[in-house]
Amino acid sequence: MDKQRAKEIISSPVMADVTYNGTKIYMENLNESSQSCIVHFLNEPVTKLNVPLSSLEENRAQ
Repeated sequence: MDKQRAKEIISSPVMADVTYNGTKIYMENLNESSQSCIVHFLNEPVTKLNVPLSSLEENRAQ
């Protein structure tokens, strides 16, 4: 995922369908300098991970 799209998703009131290693996540904060994002799995909101943007995939409706 590119940085601009990550910013759009984080600032949007509508939750996007984004996955990390095939598991649905919620994007919390973007770290532009390290090209990473703080996320949590939808089924584990307490556990937060810092993951590279390149490992996030948006699943857009066709």
